[in-house]
Amino acid sequence: MVKSNSVYNNAYEPSLSKPGFLEISNLVKSYPTPDSGEFVVLNGVDLTVGEDEFISVIGHSGCGKSTLLKIVAGLERATSGTVRMEGREIRKPGSDRMMIFQHYGLLPWLTVRENIRLAVDEILKDAKRSEKISIVNEHLAMVNLTAAADKYPDEISGGMKQRVGIARALAIRPKMLLMDEPFGALDALTKSKLQKQVLDIWESRKQAVMMITHDVDEAIYMSDRIVLMTNGPAATIGEVLEVPFPHPRNRQEIRETKEYFELRNHALNFLDRYFTQDE
Repeated sequence: MVKSNSVYNNAYEPSLSKPGFLEISNLVKSYPTPDSGEFVVLNGVDLTVGEDEFISVIGHSGCGKSTLLKIVAGLERATSGTVRMEGREIRKPGSDRMMIFQHYGLLPWLTVRENIRLAVDEILKDAKRSEKISIVNEHLAMVNLTAAADKYPDEISGGMKQRVGIARALAIRPKMLLMDEPFGALDALTKSKLQKQVLDIWESRKQAVMMITHDVDEAIYMSDRIVLMTNGPAATIGEVLEVPFPHPRNRQEIRETKEYFELRNHALNFLDRYFTQDE
């Protein structure tokens, strides 16, 4: 049976790791408008994420998914409410939270190796040169880019560019990864391969992850829980679904289970219901 927010009694507590790592409480985000006062994007969002939990956030365009991620990243400020990480309120960006964007964000004049090294130099200032080289090489190998280390971004594919972004984010050893549709610009085959690679990396060295996606199958395959957002404006969390499959996961095996289809249909029905309401 699919577990939703009724199971959590609206507390949205993680089931797989200790609570309190990331706590979002009564978060509201609004923008002033010239004619009609405040335009409310997010209204009353409450969510707790565990220190090694993988969360996916799904909702229709305009529901504030990316805005929520940017607030957690410290790139935007909430209008009211709080976001705390390990008990400390998030007010600005920090190296304990790293963003992975859909469109790579690589510096075109730097090689693959140099793009990763730039982040390491900036954050791990006190590390020895030999240690920095070792960290860069480790993460190049982790995403299978050792052979492409000295290529420039315009010499590699989109999937490889995204792997550079992932390696760069992981290399500075953040406590939390924030991913904004990281596979959205990739073709289906590359997307599937990179999903597996990211999940393999996470399963080997778990950390908190919040991922924005439009893909229900992707969310089920990768996540511990799926956060379903209501439509905007004034969007909030409609349901939180627990994904019942243990890690490590085999995509083909879980797709053949009854639980997979129940969970998938429940999520799609939720999204269809809100799409119809929006019409």
